[in-house]
Amino acid sequence: MTLQKQFRESSDGPCAAGEIRPVRTDVRLITEDDIYLFNEGSHFQLYEKLGAHALSAEDGRGTYFAVWAPDAEQVFVIGSFNGWDKAKHPLHPRGQSGIWEGYVPGVDKGTLYKYHIASRFHGYRVTKADPFSVFNEIPPKTASIVWDLNYAWGDEEWMSERRRQRNGLDKPMAIYEAHLGSWRRVTGEENRSLSYRELAFQLAEYVQRMGFTHVEFLPLMDHPFFGSWGYQITGYFAPSSNYGTPQDLMYLIDCLHQRGIAVILDWVPSHFPTDEHGLGFFDGTHLYEHADPRQGLHREWDSFIFNYGRNEIQSFLISNALFWLEKYHADGLRVDAVASMLYLDYARKDGEWIPNKYGGRENLEAITFLRRLNEEIYKNYPDVQTIAEESTAWPMVSGPTFVGGLGFGLKWDMGWMHDTLEYMSKEPVHRKYHHNKLTFRMLYAFHENFILPLSHDEVVYGKGSLLSKMPGDDWQKFANLRLLFAYMYAQPAKKLLFMGGEFAQWQEWVHDGSLDWNLVEFAPHSGLQRWVADLNRLYRNEPALHELDCDPVGFEWVDCNDVESSVVSLIRKGRSTDGIVLVVCNFTPVPRYSYRVGAPRSGFWREMLNSDGAMYGGSGQGNLGGVEATSIALHGRPFSLTLNLPPLAAVFLKSESWTTREANI
Repeated sequence: MTLQKQFRESSDGPCAAGEIRPVRTDVRLITEDDIYLFNEGSHFQLYEKLGAHALSAEDGRGTYFAVWAPDAEQVFVIGSFNGWDKAKHPLHPRGQSGIWEGYVPGVDKGTLYKYHIASRFHGYRVTKADPFSVFNEIPPKTASIVWDLNYAWGDEEWMSERRRQRNGLDKPMAIYEAHLGSWRRVTGEENRSLSYRELAFQLAEYVQRMGFTHVEFLPLMDHPFFGSWGYQITGYFAPSSNYGTPQDLMYLIDCLHQRGIAVILDWVPSHFPTDEHGLGFFDGTHLYEHADPRQGLHREWDSFIFNYGRNEIQSFLISNALFWLEKYHADGLRVDAVASMLYLDYARKDGEWIPNKYGGRENLEAITFLRRLNEEIYKNYPDVQTIAEESTAWPMVSGPTFVGGLGFGLKWDMGWMHDTLEYMSKEPVHRKYHHNKLTFRMLYAFHENFILPLSHDEVVYGKGSLLSKMPGDDWQKFANLRLLFAYMYAQPAKKLLFMGGEFAQWQEWVHDGSLDWNLVEFAPHSGLQRWVADLNRLYRNEPALHELDCDPVGFEWVDCNDVESSVVSLIRKGRSTDGIVLVVCNFTPVPRYSYRVGAPRSGFWREMLNSDGAMYGGSGQGNLGGVEATSIALHGRPFSLTLNLPPLAAVFLKSESWTTREANI
């Protein structure tokens, strides 16, 4: 039975047209305190009050409906239970709050419904989906569905203990970014996405086997256009029904948690689409968005911008963020397009934007909202992380609000991504002229708590896949990609890789097709996949590679100035003096024999990983398991190592032992 047929049949039983009694006003969920907090912008559990809630009354089951439409003259609830009659079941205003409410006996779970709104202005009438619906029809249908969120979770250990251990800034975070609709698909004529439940075991097993610590899903909230990848949301409280029910998504997240994998959800408070059934012009006025298009219309995306200065909108958005953390046990939210929220002139020409009250370009209301959002999230869920996709040099994005920061836990390092991909796309013979693209990041690397993102945005719109960006013949392309990943994992910051990159997909990402999983049958692709898994393993197991990701104490250049050879060497350290990791990267196809690098300790340095290993598809050159340091000072270090640097490769070495005297040097 299809989901659509299931919904329709469930609403044709006790909820058939003509069997529903009139709206009652004596059953209420909303108190006067709720109204006060909502109107002042401080109600952050609105999902418990507004929307559709199936309840039991003294005469049986029914559903309580509540919707915010302050400039409506009348509001009716319509649906499969009353033949979509636009006048049969009127809701009633709750004083001057702007909320319309009513209890309809006989309406229960599975019933399709919408709100029909008659505005006080210009005779405007419109039919809207419920902004607080927790489940909607499969697009292009647009009805909301009366539903509950009951689910027997099995992740108690995760929620009480393991999440805190996974999400700390001193813990390894290797994030696998995925678009749920195209990770794997049913092939053949059907060519459909897998459901939440169909994906659950496959995805959890794969991510665990590959050693990633987190999965980040492109937005799973209800969106009418599949090609938006989820970034044009109409149902902020409803997971996409393209993949199943709310409980099916809970099952997927539960499965990931039980495998020790954290779940980050992309969240989009920056804009929303103009579809008529959505939030725009909701009650005949610009209720959720700014009325002036210079503030309320995002021309680049043809979407509306939330009015962050309105109290009720702050209640709506912060409630929504907390909803996904509470009801779906999400372990973090990655906030999309933060830069578009911070700047009033974002993607606008002169004369197309309105300055703030001080004459500046900063969106003061959005700044206040973001700070309040992060304060509420960390107050209520201290073990989660909020992550900003912010592409400018706005200061202290991940700084605490009490010192003027925005309060995010982490920020994407877009500068590193652009610089590094630009460098890696150069033919090796030209790389020495662009050496600063590799090293510039360390001038600002600890200004924020960073994630290094190789995200979906870099493999779409003609940009090509990561593999296709690499120069040279096929062998060199794979070697370059292994080297790119090695340099990424050597850098101090958390890591993010979009699906398909881990096995070197040739084609750029296509949202309505599956990843090319057949490629892993070929040695170069399976070798690179193994390399990513081994990088994840090393990153997770070596405290020096993650403990001080956000602390300058954990990083030192050994030599970042060997421009002619296009070689860089660096040291990563943890809190303990037991482990120091030395990473040396050769960005040319020329092997460097007897290449000397300074070292802080004597003794044996074991070669832990080498991207040129034959098992990864490399040429098999290296250092025969490790090298002994000699007492020849170099690069400001008392000792040095003589290494063989393979072509287009990185080697990771670890100091095995040292004397007390040397440790104190």
